[in-house]
Amino acid sequence: MTKRDVFEYALVRVVPRMERGECFNAGVIVYCRAHSYVAARTHLDEAKLLVLDPAADVAGVRAALRGVEGVCGGGEAAGQAAGDDAGRRFRWLIAPRSTVVQPGPVHTGLTADPATEVERLLDLLVR
Repeated sequence: MTKRDVFEYALVRVVPRMERGECFNAGVIVYCRAHSYVAARTHLDEAKLLVLDPAADVAGVRAALRGVEGVCGGGEAAGQAAGDDAGRRFRWLIAPRSTVVQPGPVHTGLTADPATEVERLLDLLVR
């Protein structure tokens, strides 16, 4: 039997107009402590965004989503979080925000391969 480890994940949501409360999934963040692994994959459905808010800043939303991926990747792209370990970067990303790009609640699961899990969840819950 393949060894499976606990992982945590949160969806990344786009909330174009806070006052309306409408949102849709645009990415997923996966963290696995046993592997010191954190990664995010995003996919912006531009048509859906513009249906919910025809005046949405598409470039700004794309930049925010790239920022989430950058923080996960660490290094220079992570900005102030560059020196933080994977767990601290994940916790920073899942902190509640009142912005157009927000984290959803955290869920858990078991996986033998966290990198595969990111892609599986993106296909299942976002695309």
